[in-house]
Amino acid sequence: MGKPTTVRTNVKIDPDVSRVLIRPFIPSPERVAKIMARIAAQPDDEVEEHLDKIFNDFSSRHIKVKKTFLKRYEEVKHLQITDLEPSHERKLLIGSYFTSEYSLESAALFNPSIVPHPDQSNLPSGSTHFIMSLRAVGEGHVSSVEFRCGTIDRDNNIDIETPTGFVETPSLIINKEFSKTILGQKVFDMGLSNEYSNKVFRLLPENFTFQELEDSIAALHSNEPEFSFKNTTTRENLLWLASANYDIEFDPSIPIGGRALFPNSPVEKQGIEDARFVRFVDADGEATYYGTATAWDGKTILSQLIETKDFTTFRVRSLNGEMVRNKGMALFPRKIGGKYAMISRQDNENIYLMFSEKIQFWRESEIIVRPSYPWEYYQMGNCGSPIETDQGWLLITHGVGAMRRYAIGAVLLDIEDPSKVLGRTKEPLLMPQENEREGYVPNVVYSCGSMIHGEQLVLPYAMADQASRVALINLDELLAYMLENRA
Repeated sequence: MGKPTTVRTNVKIDPDVSRVLIRPFIPSPERVAKIMARIAAQPDDEVEEHLDKIFNDFSSRHIKVKKTFLKRYEEVKHLQITDLEPSHERKLLIGSYFTSEYSLESAALFNPSIVPHPDQSNLPSGSTHFIMSLRAVGEGHVSSVEFRCGTIDRDNNIDIETPTGFVETPSLIINKEFSKTILGQKVFDMGLSNEYSNKVFRLLPENFTFQELEDSIAALHSNEPEFSFKNTTTRENLLWLASANYDIEFDPSIPIGGRALFPNSPVEKQGIEDARFVRFVDADGEATYYGTATAWDGKTILSQLIETKDFTTFRVRSLNGEMVRNKGMALFPRKIGGKYAMISRQDNENIYLMFSEKIQFWRESEIIVRPSYPWEYYQMGNCGSPIETDQGWLLITHGVGAMRRYAIGAVLLDIEDPSKVLGRTKEPLLMPQENEREGYVPNVVYSCGSMIHGEQLVLPYAMADQASRVALINLDELLAYMLENRA
C-alpha cells in the first residue's frame, strides 16, 4: 500500500490581535507616587469625566473592569504621599493608570494539541466535542496557552467555536501546600543543594505553604545573617523553584475559549511553551488531562506538568529527574506495566522512551527511534502523546531535514513493550506546501497532539510558527503503510 492521503481541511486558525488580556502596568515606586499625586490634584468633576471616557473605551473589551482597577489600586496605595482616603472614583482612576492591555496573539497562534472535551453530552450521533490548546505569542515574544473548543461530526466536518471577544486569566489559589520531599529532590537534581538549602528544609514540616518557606528563610537569616548573606543565590533559587509549583482556578462562568494560561511565576517570565495535552485514564477508569510544557524565564528552561479534570482548575508542577532537562515530552494516555510512560528527547536528535513509578520523577531513558530518512536526518521529535490503536501505539513525529525544513511522520510502537518499533513512515505525511512555508519561522509544520475520530486521525498542525490548520488521515491506511515498512 502506498502512502496514505493527507487531507487538509478548510479549518484555519489565525492569530487575532483584538484578543487582549488586562494586565498590571506598574512602574517604579517613585513614578507611581508622582502619578497618584497628579490624580489627587484633579477636580472631582474632571475625575468623573475622565473615568467615564475610560469605561466607555474599555468596559466592552473586558469583564469586571472596575474590580480590576480597584485591585490595582490596592497594590499601589501604600505609595500615596497623603494619608487621606481617596474617593471611590479616584481609586478606580488610579487603578486604571496601572493597568494595560496585552495582545496574546499579536505574533502567532500555533503548535496545537487536541483532546476530547470532558463533556460529550447532547451531541449528534457520531460527533466528538474537543478542546484544542494552542501556543499564543504576543508582545515581547511571551508565550501563553490558549484554548479553542469545537466539534467534528460523523462526516468529519470540523466546526471551531468562535472564541469570546475577551480573554481572562485564572486566580492563584493561595496557601497551596508543597511536599518537602519533592521540592528537595528538585533542588538536588538541579545541582542547587547545599548546606543552606538543607538548613531551610530542616525548619520546614513535610508539607508546607509558600509563606512557611519564606518564614523559614527569614528565620535562618535572622539567626545566621552572615551565613545567609553568602547564600543569597541559593535563597533566590529556592523561591524560584517553589514558585514553579502552583494551583490556579478560572471563573467557571468564563467559556473555555476565553481562558488563557498566562505566565504566572518567575520561571515562566518569558512564557509557557508547546503544551502537549493528553486525556490520561487511570486503572479505575477515571480521566485526568495532563499537559507537558516548558517554562522559560529567558535563561533557563524548566519542564512542567499541567493537570486538570475540567479545564477550570489547574495544578502546575515541576517535573523532576535528569531525564526532564530538555523540551518536548509527551505522556502516554495510560500506564504500561504499572508505570507511567513518556516520550522525550535528550540529545536534540533521537526519540527516547521513559518509564517511572511516579509521574513527577523521571530518571532513566532509552533511545527507541533514530533518524533514518533524509527528511529527518537533522533531528527527530514527537508531535504529541502516543495514541492507542489495535495495531500498536501510534506516535506522530516530526523530522528536520535540509534547509531546516520540518516534516511530520509517524512511528508504530508495540502495545505491551513500546520500546519495540513495529513500523514507521518512509515518507512524510505532511510537509509545508507553498502557501504554508512563509511566516515567523519558514518551512515548518509542527503539532503537539492528535486524536482519533472514527476512522480518521485528526491532526492539527502549525504553519511556519504563525497560524494553525487541521488535517485528516485515514487511520487504517496509515497503520497499513507503516506495517509495510517494519523496523
